[in-house]
Amino acid sequence: MSRKGKVLVAMSGGIDSTVTALMLHHEGYEVVGITMKTWDYATSGGGHKETGCCNLDSFNDARAAAVQHGFPHFILDIREEFGDFVIENFVEEYLAGRTPNPCVMCNTHIKWRALLKRANALNCDFIATGHYANIYQADNGRYTISKGLDETKDQSYVLWGLDQELLSRTIMPLGKYRKTVIRQMAHDYGYPELAKKSESYEICFVPDNDYRGFLKRRVDGLEENVAGGWFIDKEGKKLGQHKGYPFYTVGQRKGLDIALGKPAYVIAIDPSTNTVILGDEDDLAQNDMLVTKLNWIKYNGVTDGMESFTKIRYKDKGALSNLYNDDNGIRVRFYENVKSITPGQSAVFYEGDEVIGGGIIQRGTLI
Repeated sequence: MSRKGKVLVAMSGGIDSTVTALMLHHEGYEVVGITMKTWDYATSGGGHKETGCCNLDSFNDARAAAVQHGFPHFILDIREEFGDFVIENFVEEYLAGRTPNPCVMCNTHIKWRALLKRANALNCDFIATGHYANIYQADNGRYTISKGLDETKDQSYVLWGLDQELLSRTIMPLGKYRKTVIRQMAHDYGYPELAKKSESYEICFVPDNDYRGFLKRRVDGLEENVAGGWFIDKEGKKLGQHKGYPFYTVGQRKGLDIALGKPAYVIAIDPSTNTVILGDEDDLAQNDMLVTKLNWIKYNGVTDGMESFTKIRYKDKGALSNLYNDDNGIRVRFYENVKSITPGQSAVFYEGDEVIGGGIIQRGTLI
């Protein structure tokens, strides 16, 4: 048994997870690699081949690295677990007029739980992933997530849903490095092809990026039932017909297929009436929102008026705000207006580089 302990490493076959496994192996951990199959794209009826983390080449790349360095590797089929929750949630959110982030849901409810379950079965002390973030135990005893050193790769935003049990068992060694250094490590470990490997930013079960087509294939009769609804303005005036409210998202400007003589943006969606509300870009600016389904990380809750740097989407730079407890969740009031507060997306609260917690945006106060 290694003096550093036994660690189950999630290996996708990509550069980050491979370097994570090799780094821990060389540091003296007893490494066990595991590759999770979350999705079989052929079952969705799409016309593209599997890409990203769920294709055979990725599985083979992960296994080859493990074999070459002398540690065991397993493939774990979690398609049923994944599909039951992540995909159903994805579809349900769009049908409710919201825009979900399936990667957050998968991390929170599926991947980490699946990893921990297998880690316990294999008598592993820890689980490890190739995320660019840091985990440490704060003075108050709570396990806390902080941003990765490389802010261009930082993934703390998608990890807000992890609870204390999961954080206490998780190692993320890449958080202290920049991506350029990780690429050099891959080269030094003897994997120059990994150092050049392109990265996928697609949703794993929508590798062609056509979420509208995915929804049509998943929901029988969806297009027929929602087509022909109305675009309306803030006063309720009909502007023209749309293709169905689930096929739009707040902030969208392109692909509306309507000519109004000026740029138009989706500013709200009402699934109960199958209407999509259009307005000007300025109409997207808001300074207040309600966040629900909360998970607290740095603290066990917040005091009214606590200042937070709040991000409302993954690539958002964030904005200063105050947090207030509400009967239904947390009310966030921004110091200045922010654009395109989108129901269904995650709001993540930061104190400096540290994640206070996060939740799901329920609504803004636009209309």
